[in-house]
Amino acid sequence: MTEQQFDVFLAHSSKDKPLIRQIYQKLTAQGIRPWLDEEGIAPGTKFQDEIQQAIGRIKTTAIFLGESGLGPWQALELKSFISQCVRRGIPVIPVLLPGVEEIPEDLIFLQEFHAVLFRDSMDDENALFSLQWGITGQKPTTPPPRPQPHPPAQPANPTFEFETITITIEKTGFFGQGAPNVITRAQKGQAEYHREDLGNGITLDLVKIPGGRFQMGALAGKEGRSGAEGPQHSVTVPEFWLGKYAVTQAQYQAVMGANLSRFTENGANRPVEKVSWQEAVAFCEKLSQQTGRTYRLPSEAEWEYACRAGTTTPFHFGATMTTDLANYNGNYTYGDGPKGMYLERTTEVGSFPPNAFGLYDMHGNVWEWCADHWHGNYDGAPIDGTAWLSSDESAMRLLRGGSWGSDPRFCRSANRSWLARVSQFGSFGFRLVCASSWVV
Repeated sequence: MTEQQFDVFLAHSSKDKPLIRQIYQKLTAQGIRPWLDEEGIAPGTKFQDEIQQAIGRIKTTAIFLGESGLGPWQALELKSFISQCVRRGIPVIPVLLPGVEEIPEDLIFLQEFHAVLFRDSMDDENALFSLQWGITGQKPTTPPPRPQPHPPAQPANPTFEFETITITIEKTGFFGQGAPNVITRAQKGQAEYHREDLGNGITLDLVKIPGGRFQMGALAGKEGRSGAEGPQHSVTVPEFWLGKYAVTQAQYQAVMGANLSRFTENGANRPVEKVSWQEAVAFCEKLSQQTGRTYRLPSEAEWEYACRAGTTTPFHFGATMTTDLANYNGNYTYGDGPKGMYLERTTEVGSFPPNAFGLYDMHGNVWEWCADHWHGNYDGAPIDGTAWLSSDESAMRLLRGGSWGSDPRFCRSANRSWLARVSQFGSFGFRLVCASSWVV
């Protein structure tokens, strides 16, 4: 290798070489000087020797992770290499190639670095934009939009705007023993919605959830993960409409003429609870009859896809959450999150920030029934977003999201719980899917 300086070292598995060559060409076209092994190593040179020398000649390192993964020796070598980069103040950028949704467990040491995610192809302009930013340290100007043969289609339904929150935890004090510092980041969002009139001034809002693919479940070794959450698998979910909030006491009263809840004081906008799976299904059936549209409980895959809203972290807020962001038992913590309040009751729907789809209270407040029958793990689970049913109508039913009384590990996007379909508790509620489509 010559004495030439490089802006970025492109570390990758040889199996991903075709994809990395595309990145190399795109970066070069932007005036960035990448180092791609054989372009920078003379024939006959010892590769490891050159890697050591390269550390002194690179400004940034990008670690590309593809579906083929790394062997155990490669992972060890990579860890050693990254440690040397960190000691020398060289930024490290994990880059997830298409098909990889999160950093693998055997490379957990990379999770402390903010990653770049190429979602569907190497033509992902947002990912390339972020990668350039990480390499140069300067935010590039927004790339020009691609020519459109027609003006962009406007939403067919009304929209609402909202603000999402993501958090990271900064450890303080010697050896990270001080009180954690919670760093929040806000981002604006917009979603289409439909408002169902239930009469007497009571309405029910449903949000349009775009179709997409996600990794359902959690990888082994994740904090709080149970065997029921694996194996993690890819699921494709078609577009659907989901309740902006859990069904409230006022909405349940308007349709069913009764209120089953325990927390009724000032409870009109609190979620209805003490609702069994059977009663939730009966509500869907009666609302369908009244409106002429098909209402049902979400499938477990639809629920998790909607909860994650494009995230791969344990919570849509990030790697942890706080009681400023959701209603759960703040006497318990998850990850590096701090302790917080324990209200011991439900809160009004919409009291906390939504996720990127515009859905509120997907973590905590009340457990939410799903349509599926209980299965002990995901072996043989559908991959098309439909409910996983069996011939046993008396089978246990699924609950998701945790509640006001839950340890935060039970509020994770991937967590699964189950009980008999007749079970009624002051922490059990539900959220609706409308299977019909409409344009207003």
